[in-house]
Amino acid sequence: MLGRTPDDFDVATSALPDQVLALFERTFAVGAHFGVVLVCTGDIVTEVATFRSDGAYSDGRHPDAVRFSATPEEDVKRRDFTINGMMMDPVGGDVLDFVGGRQDLHAGVIRAIGDPLQRFTEDKLRMLRAVRFAARFAFELDPATEKATERLASQIGQVSRERVRDELTRMLTEGHARRAFELLDATGLLVQVLPEVARLKGVAQPPQYHPEGDVWVHTLLLLQDLPARCPAALAWGALLHDIGKPATFRVAPDRIRFDGHVEVGIRIAGEICRRLRFPNEETEQILSLIANHMRFADVRRMKESTLKRFFRLKHFDQHLALHRLDCLASHGSLDLYDFARQRFETLSEEQVRPRLLITGKDLIDAGYHPGPQFSEMIALAEDAQLEGVVTTREQALALIAENWPSS
Repeated sequence: MLGRTPDDFDVATSALPDQVLALFERTFAVGAHFGVVLVCTGDIVTEVATFRSDGAYSDGRHPDAVRFSATPEEDVKRRDFTINGMMMDPVGGDVLDFVGGRQDLHAGVIRAIGDPLQRFTEDKLRMLRAVRFAARFAFELDPATEKATERLASQIGQVSRERVRDELTRMLTEGHARRAFELLDATGLLVQVLPEVARLKGVAQPPQYHPEGDVWVHTLLLLQDLPARCPAALAWGALLHDIGKPATFRVAPDRIRFDGHVEVGIRIAGEICRRLRFPNEETEQILSLIANHMRFADVRRMKESTLKRFFRLKHFDQHLALHRLDCLASHGSLDLYDFARQRFETLSEEQVRPRLLITGKDLIDAGYHPGPQFSEMIALAEDAQLEGVVTTREQALALIAENWPSS
């Protein structure tokens, strides 16, 4: 109906789980208690669910009991939003709409099916999904649905942290992150799921560097330019890159300053990543983006060895992308970005990560005793190699001998 290509198709049927399991050769009863069976045909996996109605949701996520039914009308009345409550008859191609989904789709409205308080009480994550769908499709929240979200926002903590994290990540990577976070703020969900981000509001910045406004406005502008399907770590890095500013804000005689906001930001972002249970690798990349986002200010003044080591950062293309977003959301100058990108793209892998001219064994053979100074010696030789000052093993050893005469 929206002219988009679906990612997948789900099937709802009056057939009971045991019947579905018997009909197909490759099946997985992942949720047979709730009437859900996965059917595999080649490389395609289809979720097949038996029509049902749900009992109470005492855990705010799963129904305590389900009752299988024979009609699609009863089934859709337990679903979340009207636009998600439509079905298509696979035989005749007719759209079955018992909840006004077609009308809301054309009107651009996200409306909970039935009583929104009941729908959200059943599964608190539906509040975040309402925000995400509204942002993704540029729809409006139905007033009653929005009011129910505001009323129950404080209960979002009942949802598992992983599910909250995944829903926020979808908001950040579907191409409409700014709208999503504005809606999170308006509904009272933001202060519940990411209070650290809510604290960015009203934190002034020096106008000579940030004419766009406070830290919240600056962050929204970054989110506005996040492309759809961008890496999750980049999206979270953009959201959290200045998360340390509220805690370090001070008005100095010359201008507003945020001394140490990067270090504080790394700590706060680390706490967020742990709270939302990010995988270690993703956490490391998010923190690396925050830790290094201010270093671009010095790229023109960096020694060649320092610049090349900078380029060795894992996924350096994400660091470049964040710097570009940061610039466009503030002063607008891309001079440093263009310089760094041009050098990064010009240098070969061998120039950035050349094979070391000397090793610890070379130092021992030269008469040095192993110790902590070995790492300093090798680093000095590598810096000189990156600068182009030395190009051979003999030259590297001579340089070390000048600084550490052998006994």
